[in-house]
Amino acid sequence: MKVQVVRSARRRKTVQARQVGGVLQVSIPATMSAAEEARWVEEMVRRMSRRTSADRIDLTRRAASLADQLGLARPRSIRWVDNQESRWGSCTPRDGTVRVSSKLAGEPAWVIDYVIVHELAHLAIPGHGPRFWQLVNRYPLAERARGFLLARGLEDAEPEPAGPGQRRWDRVAGAGDGLDAVAAGRAGYRAVRRSRR
Repeated sequence: MKVQVVRSARRRKTVQARQVGGVLQVSIPATMSAAEEARWVEEMVRRMSRRTSADRIDLTRRAASLADQLGLARPRSIRWVDNQESRWGSCTPRDGTVRVSSKLAGEPAWVIDYVIVHELAHLAIPGHGPRFWQLVNRYPLAERARGFLLARGLEDAEPEPAGPGQRRWDRVAGAGDGLDAVAAGRAGYRAVRRSRR
């Protein structure tokens, strides 16, 4: 991708990128250092690549198809978002909206479908209890997708808070939620680490 950097004396803090013809124009403050410029150009190229990948995927059609196949509610709206750095998706059950992180746009279709199913299940059940995982596990590749996201560092294996007299890692291993031993071990390690603080 060809990049053109435009320095502006009027621009104080913000950085902007837009596609003009076949060129990505990155507008930066005139006072920005060369190192900051390089970092922002790299970031804007990455964001534009994600957006281009995301534009090729029809989330609305995918969500409707998955909802119908798996007996889940259809969302009122579903869209890609660029502002989710620590999540791969989110939803608002109250208004039926689902948001999927554009960082997933380059991942395999079955992983994106899993994230959609996960968020559709949240439209019915807000927490991550056994009933929630029963809905998610209707998707045949759910466990495989969770493993993929764990390996990529995109899935949080954090369990729900433990009940009275139950250790957090017992909850992960015994909840029947399909997390594999690696996920259970990772969550258990975090629980032990937290309890020592």
